[in-house]
Amino acid sequence: MAAAAGGAARGRGATSFQRKAAAGSRLATVAGTRPSVRHGQLLLSSGLPSLDCVLGGGIAVGTLLLIEEDKYGFYSSLLFKYFLAEGVVCGHDLFVASAKEHPDSILKELPAPLLDEQRNELGEEATAVKSEDFQDSMKIAWRYQNLPKMEASPTTSTKFGHYYDLSKTMSPELFQPIKWHSFYLPEELSLQPTVKTRSMNSAYGRLLLSIQRIISQEGFDGSDPQKKQKNILRIGIQSLGSLLWGDDICCSDTPEDIHSLTKFLYVLRGLLRKSLSACVITIPAHLIENKAIMERVTNLSDTVVGLESFIGSERETNPLYKDYHGLVHVRQIPQLNSLICDVSDMKDLAFRLKRKLFTIERLHLPPDLSDTVSRTSKQELAGSAKLLSSGCGAMAIGKKHLDF
Repeated sequence: MAAAAGGAARGRGATSFQRKAAAGSRLATVAGTRPSVRHGQLLLSSGLPSLDCVLGGGIAVGTLLLIEEDKYGFYSSLLFKYFLAEGVVCGHDLFVASAKEHPDSILKELPAPLLDEQRNELGEEATAVKSEDFQDSMKIAWRYQNLPKMEASPTTSTKFGHYYDLSKTMSPELFQPIKWHSFYLPEELSLQPTVKTRSMNSAYGRLLLSIQRIISQEGFDGSDPQKKQKNILRIGIQSLGSLLWGDDICCSDTPEDIHSLTKFLYVLRGLLRKSLSACVITIPAHLIENKAIMERVTNLSDTVVGLESFIGSERETNPLYKDYHGLVHVRQIPQLNSLICDVSDMKDLAFRLKRKLFTIERLHLPPDLSDTVSRTSKQELAGSAKLLSSGCGAMAIGKKHLDF
């Protein structure tokens, strides 16, 4: 009787049910990663915390990030180096492929991580700038004041991702514990005979074989049991689709190998899906004449981000964009473990290159309440305001170019 009563008490006060741990929780122990609070996918940092904020927390493991290069390829190379530098700091393995610049030269130019003292100094500078902007806070529309702020300046509370100093290069001591692999197309063409695959040129075939060999031999294949400690493989491919890769999609509207690049991306995504790896590819989208090819390339990528530089354009001297160096266009966000993707932080983005940092911020239109705006510049602002995206405030086509 007492035993029955005790069992009833235990049944009311406790339960034998134990929640089964998710399969992805075991992967959270990998250095430099964290599970997403939105879809539970394992994430790694792109090396730029403000870009991680735009992408919903970071780059998901097993996915492909496609970066559309700016006109001169300067700013896209910075994002490419940020991705590789973050891998060095987190202890990830690297695979760097290029047909233009040798991977050794790319790794030597990686930015140095910021120390705690340097982060505090830059944080104080950012605080001083914010105090100056606070004086004009009443001149900014309420829409901008209520928007969530992006993490653009270094803070000591950041636990995911790191900040880097563009004025300094990474010390060689940081590369000693790192295992990295290189793929330089001119060297590969001289070492191996011609590799021809169906619907794919020789350069893409060689690159796929190299990636597949590293994933299988180095223990990154998720389908096979791994005996060693798990790690992440960061794959970086520079200027894919350019003429240096033997592809003519950038110089002809009707290329000979029209399906070569799309075939490569299709096979690459299959390799990424079953491995502990993530890939970042830069592509000269502004040189691809056939827009149908670019649409297929976008559909075969998981995340697509485009950079539009102001260098050499009318916006470079336009007072509307005086505080920025270009625009950021988020073309596509993956739908991971959900039917829809988060599109709340994708509009009105711009980037600026400071003395030591490259940041992505929200594009705020300057108010037409300042005495510094001349009458002649108002017409220029009215014309340039039409070029902004539909989500950038309320636009008026009449006499006033802004309607607050």
